[in-house]
Amino acid sequence: MSQWPGKYVIGLTGNIATGKSVVRRMLEHLGAYTIDADALSHRAIAKGAPGYQQVLDEFGKWMVDKDGEIDRAKLGRLVFSDPEALAQLEAIIHPLVRQAVDILNRRARQSVIVIEAIKLLEGDLRKVCDTIWVTDAPQDVQVARLMRKRAMSREDALKRIRSQSAQSKKVAVANVVIHNTGSYEALWEQVTTEWRKIAPGADTVPIVRKALSGNLEIQRGRPRDSRSIAAMMTRSSKGQRQWTSGDVMAAFGDKAFMLLKMGDELVGLAGWQVENLVARTTDLYMEEGVNPKNGLQALIREVERASRDLQCEASLVFPDEKLAALTSVWTELGYERRASNRLGVQAWQDAAAESMPGSNTLFFKQLRKDRVLRPI
Repeated sequence: MSQWPGKYVIGLTGNIATGKSVVRRMLEHLGAYTIDADALSHRAIAKGAPGYQQVLDEFGKWMVDKDGEIDRAKLGRLVFSDPEALAQLEAIIHPLVRQAVDILNRRARQSVIVIEAIKLLEGDLRKVCDTIWVTDAPQDVQVARLMRKRAMSREDALKRIRSQSAQSKKVAVANVVIHNTGSYEALWEQVTTEWRKIAPGADTVPIVRKALSGNLEIQRGRPRDSRSIAAMMTRSSKGQRQWTSGDVMAAFGDKAFMLLKMGDELVGLAGWQVENLVARTTDLYMEEGVNPKNGLQALIREVERASRDLQCEASLVFPDEKLAALTSVWTELGYERRASNRLGVQAWQDAAAESMPGSNTLFFKQLRKDRVLRPI
C-alpha cells in the first residue's frame, strides 16, 4: 500500500526507446499526476539546487562549465567508468530525488501517481510503488527510434541498448507490460484499458468547458479530436505543412491540446506540455474573425489552470509574431517577454532552450514560488 494516504502509485520503467515517457504522458492525459524521476535527478545538481555543492565537494570544481553549471557530460564520463564514483554520486542524488518525490506526491490532488525512472527497480523508489509497469519494444524498434530522434548511428544505438540491464529482467517482475511496437493507437488502447482497471469510469481527464464572451468555449482535446486539430494546424501553416490525424495522434505522445470552440467549430487551440515542472506552450493558433483578446486569454488561462494542477513552477509561451504583438493582453495575463537565458532558474532556461521555435519570442510567468529542490 502506498505511503501516501489515498494515493495509488504506478512505478513506470523500461529500457531506452521503449516509450516510457509517452506512456507517462498518456497517463497524465487520463488524469494521473506524473513524475519524471530522471529529470529530478538532473535538477538536484543544478546550480542553486541542494546537490550542487555536494557534487563539487565530492568530485572537484573542474566539473563546472563556463556558466557555473555542473557539466553532466564530464560527470557522466567519470562515474560510468568508475563504479565507486557512481555510488558516491547516487548517494548524493537519490535522497534528494526521494525528498522531491515525497513533496510532489503530498501536494498532488490526483489520486493516481506515476513515477517514471530508468533505474526504478534498482533503487528505493520501487518500495513506494503499488504496481510496476514496464514498457517493452522489439530491439529493431528501439534502434529505429534512437536513429530518428537522437541522430545516432545504428552501431551507437545498439551499443546504448546493450549497455543497459536486460529488458527481459524488467518484464519478468512487471505487474503490467505495455507493448510498444510503434502504433500510437495500439499503445493508447493498452494504456486506457489498464487505466480503467485502476479508475473505473474515468476514461479521460474531466473535459473543461467554460462559457466566455462571444459564445466561445474551452475544452480539453482528446485523441478523437485529432482530425479537426490537424485541419486547423494545416490551415494555420498556410499550406507549408499538411498535418494528418496520425501526426496529431503522435503529437499526443508529447503534448496536450486545449481547444477553443464556437459552437461545434474549432476556432483556436494551444498545444502544450509539462516537463520537469515547467509548462511550455509551443503551438498557439487562432482563426481569423475570433476576438484575439478573448481567445488568447481563454486558452492561456486554461493552460495555466491545468499546469498549476500539475504543480508547475513556470509557464513559457512561444507565440507567433501576430499574437506576440498583443502586448496589452500578455501584460494583463501577467507575462513578461524574456530572453531564454534570463529566466533565473536553470531548469526553466533548459526548458526554454529545448522548446524555442524559430520565432525566438518567449513570454514567461512564474506560477508558484514554493519550488522543490531549492537550496537547503
